[in-house]
Amino acid sequence: MPTVKVAMTPFPWSIDIDAPLSRARAMMAEHDIHHLPVTERGALVGVISGREVTLGAAIAEARDAQSEPLVREVCVLHSYAIEDTEPLDCVLATMAREHIASALVTRRGKLVGVFTLTDACRLMADWLRACFPESGGDEVA
Repeated sequence: MPTVKVAMTPFPWSIDIDAPLSRARAMMAEHDIHHLPVTERGALVGVISGREVTLGAAIAEARDAQSEPLVREVCVLHSYAIEDTEPLDCVLATMAREHIASALVTRRGKLVGVFTLTDACRLMADWLRACFPESGGDEVA
């Protein structure tokens, strides 16, 4: 069984827990990503997704705050983190069973990658193409 490191996105961007929410939004847009690992003093503490960024912005607008919300106000703490040696089937089964959209991948406690539903779909598409190559389109629908 392959491990999660064969399908993860390596060397992910991350953001500090005390960064402004606008910085998270800008990083996601700049790097075309939907999940950012969250760190505090260099230690991995959670994850923030595009959904949390949008929710945080809506809450900030509704409360008409003078100060911009911080990542810490909307990120998911104690998120699903796994070692890069974790078997891929176990990771996928856990994500499906627990309705988890991303896994933070570590090596000896240090962040080395992110595995998301997008990565899982990409892996599945590659597997399907390998198992069912196009035959030329002569089949009957």
